Amino acid sequence: MKLVIGSDKSGFTLKEAIKKYLEAQKIEYIEVGTTDAEHGVPFYTTAPQGAKLVQSGEADMGILICGTGMGMSQVANKFKGVRAACVESVYAAKMSRAINDSNVLCMGGWLIAPELGIEMVKAFLSTGHTEGLEEWRQTFLKDARGKFLALEDEIYCK
Repeated sequence: MKLVIGSDKSGFTLKEAIKKYLEAQKIEYIEVGTTDAEHGVPFYTTAPQGAKLVQSGEADMGILICGTGMGMSQVANKFKGVRAACVESVYAAKMSRAINDSNVLCMGGWLIAPELGIEMVKAFLSTGHTEGLEEWRQTFLKDARGKFLALEDEIYCK
């Protein structure tokens, strides 16, 4: 698995903690956006960089961090094939994968402590679409995913 990880200045500290975790787990990543605390790259520049890497398949999944996570998710979701979820808990990170098949985790550096952020990343990366859900819900969500992709095709063809 290869990830893209990026932040603006507000998400830099959380991103650095998550990078250390990824390195310890030997998870390969591409870094975009702010790479030092003094020179911030804005969320509206960083999010497209990360989203394009997921969109193209160069990265399997992404982690994008700004002050609240909302700016990153709003911009990343403008790209076809990117399903960015802005979350603030381990449960939401897990369920964004299980229910929504999200492929980009967005978090807020102002809101999430490094330890919590790492737990959220663990949950996000270790959960598959429909994993742990009742059989009827798995069937429903797999069907819903197909309808979502068809809707996305319709939207992006305009």
